[in-house]
Amino acid sequence: MKFTLHWLQEYVKLDNPDPAALADKLTMIGLEVDAVEQLYADLAPLKSALVLSAEPHPNADKLTLCRVQAGEEEFQVVCGAPNVRKDLCVVIAQPGTTLPGDFKIKKSKVRGIESQGMLCSERELGLSEDHTGIMELPDGTPHGQPFLEITDLADTLVEVDLTPNRPDCASVIGIAREVAGFSGKKLIVPGKGATLKEKSKSFSVAVEAPDLCPRYAARLITGISIGPSPWWLRKRLLSVGMRPINNIVDITNLVMMEYGQPLHAFDFDCIAGPSIIVRRPREHEKQFTTLDNTLRTIDPDTLLICDADGPIAVAGVMGGLDSEVTEKTTSVLLESACFNPVSIRRTARNLNLPSEASYRFERGVDPGGTIDAMQRAVTLMCEIAGGTAEPGGIDVCDGLTEPPVLTLRISRTSELLGVVLTTEQVKKLLESIEIPCEIIDADSLRVSVPTFRVDLEREVDLVEEVARLIGYNEIPVSLPSVDLSYPEQDPERVKRNSVSRFMTSIGFSEAINYSFYSSQYPSFLQISGQDRRSRHVKILNPLSEDQDVMRTSLLPGLLENVRRNVNFQQPSCRLFEVGKVFFPSDDDVLPEEPARLAAVLCGRREGSNAPIHCSDELVDIYDAKGTVEALLENMRLAEKLRFQQPENDFIEPFAEPASALNLVNDGKTIGTIGKIKSQVLKTFGIKRDVYYVDVDFTRLCELVPEPKAFSPLPVFPSVKRDIALVVPAPTPSGDLVAAVLHSGEKLVEHCDVFDVYQGDKITAGSKSVALSITYRSQTKTLTEKNVEKAHNKLVNLLTGKFSGSFREA
Repeated sequence: MKFTLHWLQEYVKLDNPDPAALADKLTMIGLEVDAVEQLYADLAPLKSALVLSAEPHPNADKLTLCRVQAGEEEFQVVCGAPNVRKDLCVVIAQPGTTLPGDFKIKKSKVRGIESQGMLCSERELGLSEDHTGIMELPDGTPHGQPFLEITDLADTLVEVDLTPNRPDCASVIGIAREVAGFSGKKLIVPGKGATLKEKSKSFSVAVEAPDLCPRYAARLITGISIGPSPWWLRKRLLSVGMRPINNIVDITNLVMMEYGQPLHAFDFDCIAGPSIIVRRPREHEKQFTTLDNTLRTIDPDTLLICDADGPIAVAGVMGGLDSEVTEKTTSVLLESACFNPVSIRRTARNLNLPSEASYRFERGVDPGGTIDAMQRAVTLMCEIAGGTAEPGGIDVCDGLTEPPVLTLRISRTSELLGVVLTTEQVKKLLESIEIPCEIIDADSLRVSVPTFRVDLEREVDLVEEVARLIGYNEIPVSLPSVDLSYPEQDPERVKRNSVSRFMTSIGFSEAINYSFYSSQYPSFLQISGQDRRSRHVKILNPLSEDQDVMRTSLLPGLLENVRRNVNFQQPSCRLFEVGKVFFPSDDDVLPEEPARLAAVLCGRREGSNAPIHCSDELVDIYDAKGTVEALLENMRLAEKLRFQQPENDFIEPFAEPASALNLVNDGKTIGTIGKIKSQVLKTFGIKRDVYYVDVDFTRLCELVPEPKAFSPLPVFPSVKRDIALVVPAPTPSGDLVAAVLHSGEKLVEHCDVFDVYQGDKITAGSKSVALSITYRSQTKTLTEKNVEKAHNKLVNLLTGKFSGSFREA
């Protein structure tokens, strides 16, 4: 939105306004000022002049040799304008002047005669496109005076970048209303409070689409004379970058900039009926020729202004070529309307016809100012174009709605702004920008929202207005209260993040799959229908047929990931996922959502990108087991869980029985590891061995980890002794290790299994387990006697507890 200080002061009288201070104040009340600049600064060197004589050029038929006076100086100028004559007041550009367009004036010879400057046309001054002759100043204009002063062009342009919610400020009066609010001055609005005294009988108006046109008003002006506008009117339009056309069109543009209400003038003699019909297009109306002589395609939702024969304008965007005001026009039908913003915005975008009118209509014009703006334009047309207005007109306002009446609580306003306010203060602030208020009680105001403020819909909108009017700089700044205590975190989430970091640190990549999958997956894993994992929570609106239920296992998603990696020539991969699975509850409410940790391993032990010198060994069950052991060590749960070979009833249906282990805590299985059956892998399209880990992560998080303990680095040397025991084959080797570590022998530091053997020299049904035990004392260097005593004690413990015998060979 552009305006000038001189124009602004027609509506609010300011005492010596400072442009910079005004711009700062407007910005602080929410109207951001983009630019403040002096108008026509490049015309400052020009002066008025008087033509003393105008004689034909001796060497050219179409040139005139002029003697021109500008103050004390006289100049000889060769001029080619047809309107130059003696005693004419003109504008002279002296040598050394630079005109708009970087056109430099200097002394020159024209057909052998010296010319000391140039007499300027309006186009050369950048004021219009008129180049038919030089610009004529009013008779009696003093010569030698600065051109900007005598034409009153010296002015300051201010450009405001409006937000979409402030259409009321897309007008000079709207800006003046805001200025009057913070300056305490009175707002002067010409033509305010106009009404239509009677209904016109010369034409008719019908609005068939009141949802798109809440109000449509029109008046008839006859006996007009089309011609150029007076200088003051042209100057106003030029100052904001609008091109003067003729007096009627210029008046509509002036009132649009003044009121923010776009107007349109039709040649009344070109309107069939004569009638105006506001409607959507008929089925056969697909195209329309606009004022710019362009045939445009219109869609069925476009709002049209029509007469009895068809469309004559695209509502709110552009008029039609057939009803254009021309030099022959003598009667004008003036339209002033309020259109639906969404409809105008869509039409302007579809037709690619942005304009000053559509800019205002698509943001929302004041339905209450329709008649005022029209009356202002009618008055100017009668004064400038010599027309006569019919006393009556037509105003169709069936689509109008009553503006809201809001209650504003002063206590709530003070609370939100952090400023103590009184009812009287708030009432005065709002009324300063013409928002009527009525005091209900000591804490409440009844606010009648004016029609020009289409953005005020709720109490909080009024609070924002109060904040603007007080001044954002005047609202005290206070730091918020911040609780510096560490927020409580979900223990399971903390452990999940810790596990994710650890798994990635040992070479795994984290997978994140959808929480829903195909209901066929349990059968792919050979899970029976009686298994809990075959019961699903069904999705009412699945994304696809392959994602119709919530998952009950993480393994299908990870196996699909493995298949995709293999298909993309990444045969070695280690993937894990921590996520929820879903089981329907018996009481048909929310499903159960335990969290699980699953991992898959396949391909080379060293990975696809391992150095060339690394071995080509493939992963096996021990890699899966080692992964879980390392994870349990990291979670400090290694002492609470152990691996156990599953009984037949507890083997996962998708796992090879010979390569399956259960993870047990206090006799309860909370996870399994193993090798996936080749038949299952074939179902998933995988042609290589895959090992898996599947643990109940929720139950894992419920276990209390061992407390962290510090022990100093060993000072004294250690001693190692080996034991080879023959024990029954079903005895887990880990039980022997656990027995040593929990024997209570203080010298035992570590125990490992380094060999398990079955075969020659070993009784059938038995196996040999070789243990390596490390002894160390924290207080002294061990002697052979100390070690032998502790070692014999452990041998006796193991042979007695596990029905074993000491292997001699």
